[in-house]
Amino acid sequence: MVVIDWWLVAAVLAGVAVGAGVAVAALHRRSSRLRAELTALERLAQRRADQVNALSHELRTPLSMIKGTTDLLLEGTPGPLTPAQEKFLTVAAHQSTQVIGLCESLLLQAKIEAGLFTPRLERVDVGVVARDVVAAMRSLTGQRQQRITVDTPQVMPWIPADPLLLTQALTNLLSNASRFTTTGGSINVRVMTMDSGVAVYVTDDGAGMTRNERERLFRRFATGRPLADGTGLGLVITKTIVELHGGEIMVHTASARGTTFLLTLPGRS
Repeated sequence: MVVIDWWLVAAVLAGVAVGAGVAVAALHRRSSRLRAELTALERLAQRRADQVNALSHELRTPLSMIKGTTDLLLEGTPGPLTPAQEKFLTVAAHQSTQVIGLCESLLLQAKIEAGLFTPRLERVDVGVVARDVVAAMRSLTGQRQQRITVDTPQVMPWIPADPLLLTQALTNLLSNASRFTTTGGSINVRVMTMDSGVAVYVTDDGAGMTRNERERLFRRFATGRPLADGTGLGLVITKTIVELHGGEIMVHTASARGTTFLLTLPGRS
């Protein structure tokens, strides 16, 4: 016959209850601490986004005025320019445009990192977006005597996407391709449909990248070449835009053999 010591059982159960209560209290304190840290991080991200926004605005305003003034002078107002003046003003206008674009990129990236930005999705024909971006890039590639082509199906499925962000992503890829393709080189954009959505290939026959350059590709302020123009921020933003849409971006490259960027975008869920 087994004799049960109920006092001992009660003591054990009481100990378990106390231990459980202590554990729950510790978890509650830890949860409260994590919530406080999360709130502090959110406030820090918001403050950082506000600071970048203010800085971007302070930079864009005078730069836009400089750009507007140089454009007027290049148009012949108030009078004709000497060849040297025209050359210097063209450089000033070009550099102003680049810095204004950098300000916009920094602002967008800060908003995304702070969680203050979400894509405005609508039904988009990626083929139309690709053709529009290529058409807009022809003046740049023409200056560098580069051939740019686009290949899209006649009928494309609609996918949920933010057309402005998608335009920026493709523009960044084509600008990067033009920058690292030699004079007289070729750039091709190809859009294809997949079972899961749409794929876009951007291929150039430029210098390509080494393994070390490939590893640094999507880091902020890391360009494909140590002395190249550009900050590398455009590719970081492109990757972020693609991922915001639930897609992926990949790259195939080899030194002296050109580069192909592939981005995939999911179709209707």
